[in-house]
Amino acid sequence: MKAMIFAAGLGTRLKPLTDTMPKALVPVGGKPLLEILIRKLVASGFTEIVINVHHFADQIIRFVEEHDAFGADIRFSDESGKLLETGGGIKKAIPLLLESGVTERPFLVHNVDILSNVDLQDFYRHGAGAAALLLVSERQTQRYLLFDEENRLVGWTNVKTGEVKSPYKGLDVEACRKYAFAGVHLFSPRLFPYFDAWPDKFSVIDFYLSVCDREPIYAYPSPGLKILDVGKQDALEKAEDFLTGECCQSR
Repeated sequence: MKAMIFAAGLGTRLKPLTDTMPKALVPVGGKPLLEILIRKLVASGFTEIVINVHHFADQIIRFVEEHDAFGADIRFSDESGKLLETGGGIKKAIPLLLESGVTERPFLVHNVDILSNVDLQDFYRHGAGAAALLLVSERQTQRYLLFDEENRLVGWTNVKTGEVKSPYKGLDVEACRKYAFAGVHLFSPRLFPYFDAWPDKFSVIDFYLSVCDREPIYAYPSPGLKILDVGKQDALEKAEDFLTGECCQSR
């Protein structure tokens, strides 16, 4: 199984820590976020990993090399010249994701700053047949992805402003299931041809919204999901307790 880790972000919400190191190497419980995630991926059966890098890219590459790639085949998608956002990051990494020649299987995409108790093996199995599978939660937010009764993606909304994005005209937002995206998703290579119409830099959520009327993109609302975004200081203070609990034990 293959995975891609988004580790290129500037980590501005974690300043001043990220003035001297990338967000991926910010420690939680004595271990960098990147190491925590790689070890979880390997324990879940992922043997090939692509990491995109930008901010302090050399530090990330050196760290992985010093740990002998943690027992996985790890490659780096270098975005040092320009941050490409989530969709552009996947697009640039396509040659690396296809290197082993297996093109029909989906690959996992995981933000480096997301901690969760999701069973990644089970999540991967549930993605069979889908163009994409999005880990979602019912947490309170202003921006939601919208899904139909079968949990297929149909749109997005900002409940504060009333803005709606959808390829379906006249979408009834109130009739939709509203979930918050959790920063973990499965992506099928069958979507790669759609990238041709997109620039180098774009959001993967905008991309999903543009193709969800043509390709099956589903929500995965994991029962009992516990998740923590370690992208800002207050969450960083909670992260060690989060990890020491049962919520982040690999299954």
